[in-house]
Amino acid sequence: MQRAPWDTYFMNIAQVVASRSTCQRKLVGAVIVRDKTILSTGYNGSVRGMPHCTDVGHMMENDHCVATIHAEANAIIQAAKNGVMIDESTIYVTASPCWSCFKQIGNAGIRRICYGEFYRDSRIFDVASALGVELVHIPVASAVAT
Repeated sequence: MQRAPWDTYFMNIAQVVASRSTCQRKLVGAVIVRDKTILSTGYNGSVRGMPHCTDVGHMMENDHCVATIHAEANAIIQAAKNGVMIDESTIYVTASPCWSCFKQIGNAGIRRICYGEFYRDSRIFDVASALGVELVHIPVASAVAT
């Protein structure tokens, strides 16, 4: 059996993390890594202590559920909460970041974004280039197959 390449390995882990999402509208997982070591994970979920969409339904605004914190933001928050430095790291996320999450990723000092499927916001490509943030598409289906 051939070993999975590192990017595939971490994207596969992001898919497992996504299975913990509590908003069924979009299951997304994120894994922050530096030096081949997992620093933090996150998934789409409600604010700590609040009911989950899976239990009480969605809080919809403009066709988006606003009750949940996105996976990328949750991974960054978990790192901060636990005192884990994520500067110069890579984030693996099962869907490309929305504009808000992209800005948080940039300000957190994450230098590389590996994403599974493209999701909504093409602004991230031009801004990533300007910031020197590398964007890498790793199709989720091929990540699982390896």
